[in-house]
Amino acid sequence: MRLASLLLAAVSLASTVVDAYWLQDIAHRGTAPFTPAGYQVFRNVKDYGAKGDGVTDDTDAINRAINAGNPCNRGCASTTMTPALVYFPSGTYLISRSIQPAYMTMLHGDASSPPTLKATSDFAGFGLIDGNPYYTSTLNWKAVNVFFRQVRNFIIDTTAIPPGTPATGMHWPTSQATSLQNIVFNMPTASNVVHVGLFIEEGSGGLLTDLTFNGGAAGASMGNQQYTMKNLKFNNCKTAIIQLWDWGWTYVGLSINNCGVGIDLSAGGSAGKVETGSITLIDSTLTNVGIGILTAWGQNTTPDTAGSMVLENIQLNNVPIAIQGPNSVTMLAGSSTSMTIAAWANGHVYSGSGGGNPGETAKLIAPNNRPGVLLSNGRYYTRSKPQYEQRPVGDFVSVRAAGARGDAATDDTAVLQSVIDSATKQNKIVFLDHGMYRITSTLRIPPGAKIVGESYPTILSSGGFFNDMNSPKPVLQIGQSSGQVGQVELVDFIVSTQNAQAGAVLFEWNLMTPNGQTPSGMWDVHARIGGFTGSQQQVAQCLKSPGDATVRKECIVAFMAMHVTKGAGGLYMENVWLWTADHDIDDAANTQITIYSGRGLFIESTAGTFWLYGTGSEHHVLYQYQLSATQNIFMGQIQTETPYFAPQPNALVPFPPQSSLQDPDFSASCAGVQERNCAAAWGLRVINNSKNILVYGAGLYSFFTNYSTDCSTFAAGQTCQARMTSLEGIAQGSQVNIYNLNTIGARQMITRDGRQVVWYADNVNVFPSCVAVYRSG
Repeated sequence: MRLASLLLAAVSLASTVVDAYWLQDIAHRGTAPFTPAGYQVFRNVKDYGAKGDGVTDDTDAINRAINAGNPCNRGCASTTMTPALVYFPSGTYLISRSIQPAYMTMLHGDASSPPTLKATSDFAGFGLIDGNPYYTSTLNWKAVNVFFRQVRNFIIDTTAIPPGTPATGMHWPTSQATSLQNIVFNMPTASNVVHVGLFIEEGSGGLLTDLTFNGGAAGASMGNQQYTMKNLKFNNCKTAIIQLWDWGWTYVGLSINNCGVGIDLSAGGSAGKVETGSITLIDSTLTNVGIGILTAWGQNTTPDTAGSMVLENIQLNNVPIAIQGPNSVTMLAGSSTSMTIAAWANGHVYSGSGGGNPGETAKLIAPNNRPGVLLSNGRYYTRSKPQYEQRPVGDFVSVRAAGARGDAATDDTAVLQSVIDSATKQNKIVFLDHGMYRITSTLRIPPGAKIVGESYPTILSSGGFFNDMNSPKPVLQIGQSSGQVGQVELVDFIVSTQNAQAGAVLFEWNLMTPNGQTPSGMWDVHARIGGFTGSQQQVAQCLKSPGDATVRKECIVAFMAMHVTKGAGGLYMENVWLWTADHDIDDAANTQITIYSGRGLFIESTAGTFWLYGTGSEHHVLYQYQLSATQNIFMGQIQTETPYFAPQPNALVPFPPQSSLQDPDFSASCAGVQERNCAAAWGLRVINNSKNILVYGAGLYSFFTNYSTDCSTFAAGQTCQARMTSLEGIAQGSQVNIYNLNTIGARQMITRDGRQVVWYADNVNVFPSCVAVYRSG
């Protein structure tokens, strides 16, 4: 009876009239279980003195809101223990110094009426939002370890700063599980302007989506290992994008208008060594642009494949020069009217069984044959993360209002299941207040469910139910049985495991959303396996032990990150990171740990139809991505890493291969392979006549052998592992195609049915090896 009354109270939170963004009005009950009593997760900047009137200097008030509760800021390596969601109601917030969000702090503006952050004319700082400050000569946080951060729904305005004074709208050197969404950068348009909207110089991203840049010398000036960026608009910039450096980068849906240069890839070219590794640009439009793409690539480029580029479905309207190379040579002519580039590539191109160095290519190529089920108006389908700004606050059901504790100790299974079932039946949205919700049996997500989290709450599997690798169990089961029809939306939360969980499958996706309906979706929903307070999979339990291949049972912590079953289909995934921790985020030194997760993302859907934008899968023992007997999959800039402890132990332990799951059998497949470290996790494995697998950017990395990085350089021979990408049983014409495959540490970049197709040393790039185009034939 008590549970029923609590549920009734939870669904009657407020009026059903939409008069403000629901996030502002909902009661905020979220707690951080490992902070002192009274710690506030949600902070409204107006509660800390901000006025938002466009006249008052709100800098100090905003930073007070960010720094309340002593979060991880200057001098702190990282933490999960002090999360915060700092909310800005609609208004204009005048600021004179940088806003500096702490680690695991989200900045959210009103989605229905985004607030403006407006710099004063004498503004001092490196970005109106400085996401990783230079308190010293180095960044405060090591950029490749900056995870779990969001900024969304803002207008960033530097127009009051004199055009000739250097100014940056936002500084954002971060990595995985971070996102920027729905931000407008307004800058002066004077001829002497030197403002930059977005500046990124380091990191390992990440996703940016729905950004608009107006004016400025450069809309965005960026360097990072890899990124997926979609739906970016550039208007009246001198240069829309300056690519400072990268390994791999995927741009989807750019709109560049009235700019001198669209994308400048020429960094390092004048010095003889190109800094840009590769970019993939698709489904984009350039209008009234002098030079579409400026590149330093040439037949004698160093490194050999640096500056690799693939374009597909690019519309040009009054762009006289589509691509300009060194010495102002036109590599691809544009048009004073309109033209479409169906597909063009420069770099190394392989097909079929490959073999040998194919030499340099810079020419029009045949585009991929795009399955119609993946398209919308001729482009690959995209959908922005829903923020439900049109829904009234009464449509949201708080799990804590219903009695869930979220303290990482109480069993919250029954309460969570009741809230999810009740809210779904009433067409309401589950609000997962911040907390760590321990569950001891499977949480079932029915068709029609919508779940949105507050500042990355965590669902934490625990106990013996999930600890038998011979009888794996799903933590979240989306759809009760494989092929159940319906649609689900999951937003902004984490699924994890606690202590030994050798049989835990963090996500089991059974749901079939038929073609022609709005696909199901996961946005900023992550698997975070180990390495944080509450996981009991940290330095104290699973400290790394280089040279010791002994497997500690308490450190076998997941069976599989995500399983998409045979009857499932119709799923859109955006900024989903399936991460097994390599280090303890809550350790002051970020000390490395050794924990074991069997498998990454396994898709065996026979019907297919999947979109993966900005996804990553890291440190799983057998593979990071495996696609079996499936079809119609778009993959944009996937990213992987092999476990750091390999090959001690190697991928033969601790998870015996299961033929029912199509696991790789390394004891058989490595027979006769001369390269060392053959039994190592595949980055990408495509098997059993899968077809229409279209990869638009891939970074498949192996940095370590037994915790040493000595193996991952060209000088060392890239000896971390023998093989990285495997195609097995792929029929002629099945179209398994990859643009800009970048591998690190692997000798054989691609194998087909166990035979080498692409060799690393033929494809030397800025740090990885790169193949611009591979087609299965």
